[in-house]
Amino acid sequence: MRRVNFGPKPFIYPMPVLIVGTYDENGIPNAMNAAWGAITDFDEITLSLSEEHKTSKNLLTTKAFTVSIATEDMVIPCDYVGVESGNKEPNKFELAGFHATKSEFVNAPLIDELPMALECKVKSFKDDILVGEIVNVTADERILTNGKIDPKKLKPITFDPVNNAYIGLGEKVGNAFKDGLKLKS
Repeated sequence: MRRVNFGPKPFIYPMPVLIVGTYDENGIPNAMNAAWGAITDFDEITLSLSEEHKTSKNLLTTKAFTVSIATEDMVIPCDYVGVESGNKEPNKFELAGFHATKSEFVNAPLIDELPMALECKVKSFKDDILVGEIVNVTADERILTNGKIDPKKLKPITFDPVNNAYIGLGEKVGNAFKDGLKLKS
């Protein structure tokens, strides 16, 4: 096997496509696409966000945000909120075709069209690194099977940073915390 070196690049698979929702100082909802994010503790999410974004300014004002999971059927509006700046287009949320419902747990919008979201409080935001405390996860009943979030119904997408593409998730290939036990003696 011959490997090819690419140098230092932000290449990792899968990379979730996360839509960050905030309110501005007047209660107007905003959303942005943030592909660089990860769960960093049981109740914590960390995102890389430039402080110039409208969303970043809103976070500093409200100290709250939601993180919705982008889905296959919402690729176009989810991409739109990543390519359009809320600093330049104040109606970006509305133009994406999104509708907001205020979170019960934080001062941030849930995006009605995206069926799963994390509701978060800002723990810290320094040097373009946002750390949020996850205070609730909410999911539309239509994506549940036996009371659990069903990835086949959610249809989350991932970002392919190498080819600048969005990819749907594939089929189940194993059982976490179980299949590896076959190699234990």
